[in-house]
Amino acid sequence: MSSFVIEGGHRLSGTIRPQGAKNEALQIISAVLLTKEKVTVSNVPEILDVRNLILLLEGMGVKVTRHEKGSYTFQADEIDPEYILSADFVAKCAKLRGSVMVVGPLLARFGRAYFPKPGGDQIGRRRVDTHILGFMNLGADQEYDHDKKAFYLHVPEGKSLEGRYMLLDEASVTGTANIVMAAVLAKGVTTIYNAACEPYLQQLCKMLVRMGADIKGIGSNLLTINGVESLGGTDHRILPD
Repeated sequence: MSSFVIEGGHRLSGTIRPQGAKNEALQIISAVLLTKEKVTVSNVPEILDVRNLILLLEGMGVKVTRHEKGSYTFQADEIDPEYILSADFVAKCAKLRGSVMVVGPLLARFGRAYFPKPGGDQIGRRRVDTHILGFMNLGADQEYDHDKKAFYLHVPEGKSLEGRYMLLDEASVTGTANIVMAAVLAKGVTTIYNAACEPYLQQLCKMLVRMGADIKGIGSNLLTINGVESLGGTDHRILPD
């Protein structure tokens, strides 16, 4: 069996720069799908999950420019609507846990999205009820596609997502983020009670506000979102992990 031998009593010195937080990066990078304009993100952690999410976005048609390590510009002005409904896209999403975060933006902007059971790291069961119920509260219909093994969420023809009051059954960070991203382009006012208020979610909300979203209560468990017609581009720096 391998082991570490640690001898104490030695003074430490030097500096480190923590990489960007993965959980924030997955939300922020997914949010670029909400606008046709350029979004530049810095301090991006170049780890497997994040790189795979970026590759997934490129497959959807997002233009990605890597300026230097950790610095990217995204522009989602030519998304392929057929690809995001394809079996290949759903299969790739199922292998990447962070892919759940693209559902809210896709539903908000295109009115339809598949929600496969997320894969990725094996650390036990993670509920997705909060996400799906939140989307349904905003007016999306859902049905299960047995061939793709995924929920198909879509806005009924002739309708749009509409804001409303909702009480989350758990203060899920990813669930709150997904619902917020769907709600920023919904018609009317969305009120989310028992919302998560972690720093990563605050960062997402602040970025969305800079893009033109109207979000009140950032940092609290009660978020009020006035839907807007469209969002613009912005620059964002991810918090250190």
